[in-house]
Amino acid sequence: MFKKVLSMLLVVAMLVGATFALSACGDKQEDDGIKAALICLHGDSSTYDKNFIDAFKQACANKGLTEDDYTIITDIDEDTVCYDKAVDFAEAGYDVIFADSFGHEAYMIQAAKEYPEVQFCHATGTKAHTEGLANYQNAFASIYQGRFLAGVAAGLKLVELYGDAEGKVSDENAKIGYVGAHPYAEVVSGYTSFYLGVKSVVANVTMEVRYTGSWYDETAEKTTAEALIAAGCKLISQHADSMGAPTACENANIPNVAYNGETGKNTFVIASRIDWVPYYEYMLDCVMNGEDIADDWTGTLANGAVKITALGAAAAEGTQAKLDEVAAKLNDGSLKVFDCATFTVGGVALTEYLADVDDAGDFVPETNVIRTENGVTFFDESADRSAPYFDIRIDGITEVG
Repeated sequence: MFKKVLSMLLVVAMLVGATFALSACGDKQEDDGIKAALICLHGDSSTYDKNFIDAFKQACANKGLTEDDYTIITDIDEDTVCYDKAVDFAEAGYDVIFADSFGHEAYMIQAAKEYPEVQFCHATGTKAHTEGLANYQNAFASIYQGRFLAGVAAGLKLVELYGDAEGKVSDENAKIGYVGAHPYAEVVSGYTSFYLGVKSVVANVTMEVRYTGSWYDETAEKTTAEALIAAGCKLISQHADSMGAPTACENANIPNVAYNGETGKNTFVIASRIDWVPYYEYMLDCVMNGEDIADDWTGTLANGAVKITALGAAAAEGTQAKLDEVAAKLNDGSLKVFDCATFTVGGVALTEYLADVDDAGDFVPETNVIRTENGVTFFDESADRSAPYFDIRIDGITEVG
């Protein structure tokens, strides 16, 4: 009788244990979701940051994350506040933390070294491939492809406005302007690719670049655009994050090529932008599946990370067909944005150029980035590192103060 009771107690204990195990397993499965954070330099009044914010929300939704699973913080300066916020997220159990501005990098690396179990990802940074941290990664996109396409649209607009019977534009009317934030490679690469796009349509185009010294300063961007217009520029583009330049163009009835979104203005031609949804989805998938995230991820036209907007009201007739043609050549590799046959430096075509790809903070160039494929010699931007390293000042472009 005792043995029978003991056996029954053992069975009950096993059933209870199994129930607790199943319950624990169920709790584990429910907790298997991840928590993600986005650190932004500015809020959604900045077209740059809004582009990241919108994509982050979309990617999280696509991957089944709710608002309880992710957090977005804005107006985080490029200083120790970034480190503090990254640490706060790590301490709170977040699995992956993404920061969106170049100056955040040092602070993200510092946090990554202290929290090796957390993934830290960063846009426009340069050091992931040399830091050697398993939990720190950079990402960017070949936005020069989108800017080149936007330049083609700008060139067609100049021809529509000022072209003669043969489509040629006079030197006076072939001058365009560009509002830049800082004289960094990211900005130089962007304005050069835009210029080369225009030049592929208007061979004698010249461009004046002026800097604001800030990524986001609506007043400075507006007054800088106004100064370019006063200097005779017939079309304005930008690498800055507010509506300052588009507003100046609207007021002066000057065509505008924007960045990171449509402006809704009558003078709006087109804009280019990086679509961060593909990267965010990739990042989240890697974290969910316990897979490594690439040190340097580069988005392209082909993988959907480089985008141009729908044409604006000011776009020239026939622009879309031309853009489709050019995009096809960029995608199949038959057209290189930085084809060395299309520009000179001091009157000479480039045959070699050492770029500071392995950025150690000493600004020492070490990698020859001039390559030849299928008989075309070109500057191979974003092939050796996701962040741009094209920092050459080519003929036809003038930087003013």
